[in-house]
Amino acid sequence: MQSSPFFDPDHLEVRQRVRAWTEANLVSNSADEKDVESAARSLVKQLGNAGFTRCAVPKPYGGTREYVHARDLCIVREELARGTALADTMFAMQALGSYPIAIFGTEEQKKHYLPPIATGTNIAAFALTEREAGSDVSALQSRAVRRGKDYSLTGVKRFISNAGIANSYVVFASTDPEKKSKGISAFVLDGDTPGLLIKEKTELLSPHPMGVVEFENCVVSEDSLLGAEGQGLAIAFATLDLLRCTVAAAAVGFGQRALEEAIQYSRARRQFGRPIAEFQATEFKLAEMATELEAARLLVYQAAWAHDCDDGDAKLKASMAKFYATEAAQRIVDQALQIHGGSGLIAGSIMERLYRDVRALRIYEGTTEIQKLIIARELLRKARIED
Repeated sequence: MQSSPFFDPDHLEVRQRVRAWTEANLVSNSADEKDVESAARSLVKQLGNAGFTRCAVPKPYGGTREYVHARDLCIVREELARGTALADTMFAMQALGSYPIAIFGTEEQKKHYLPPIATGTNIAAFALTEREAGSDVSALQSRAVRRGKDYSLTGVKRFISNAGIANSYVVFASTDPEKKSKGISAFVLDGDTPGLLIKEKTELLSPHPMGVVEFENCVVSEDSLLGAEGQGLAIAFATLDLLRCTVAAAAVGFGQRALEEAIQYSRARRQFGRPIAEFQATEFKLAEMATELEAARLLVYQAAWAHDCDDGDAKLKASMAKFYATEAAQRIVDQALQIHGGSGLIAGSIMERLYRDVRALRIYEGTTEIQKLIIARELLRKARIED
């Protein structure tokens, strides 16, 4: 087993298991599914049966470790993304929709929601984004009005992954609009709660279950509150700080698959009497792709290690990893498609699918531009402290 400065032996064992499963179940059978929701449900069950969704939940509630490791999540996402984007997305959503409960939930909330997420029996969702609240999370307009021991939720969320198929939703709404960002709170509720409505299914460039969720006087008990009132933004940011480096890991998985396909195709494709892999133009592309991929991979591993070790620069490193890895993966996939020529443009081909799959990573969970702002502000903050 190959050693690594960022991983313990048990992390590498996780990689071996996920890689073997991905090779057997995804790489060799990676055609797009027409019924995306059915495929998504099936994948969550398969990932649960294989034990991988347990990595998203703490051990006392069915997980594999006492606390969730960013390194485990990165390993699983990297390997699954090499297989199919849908498998990666469904695993990621189990982590995104469960982590707020794991770190801020009551014991009752954890016991109710986390075990079925760990086994893949239930599907999780994370409802934060709104029409006017994307990068600017504090601008959300959803409201949670207290009425005795209950809250009445109203508002519309968009770009919500697993909308319509999730068994549980972590929802963010303002309980005190006058306090603006400090008045945002988080709630966890069942997918069949009255007043939780799926208003629209959203079709994407790279298909996975997504839609618009509306809350029409959705009454939830005060027991649904995660943490305390006003902690919502802190809960959201803590969750995104963990998942940010895992998005970069998925980008590495896409890049790895693209490089493998480019190498294989360039060795087989002959032009002017010899394989195109023997032309310097192709060799330069492969060299550049491999080097960018390795640089991205190291940034991801460093960021995941920093998060698990509570390194003071974890936030900075996560943003660097997401910024660089997602942009690099886009370049790598583009170069791989160029090597494939016209064959890479055929609908349903692996390169056409990768070209669609990789694009969203530069946008969700913080755009590239937002990552640059975070990096610069962290650097300037540190400089002020040192003055």
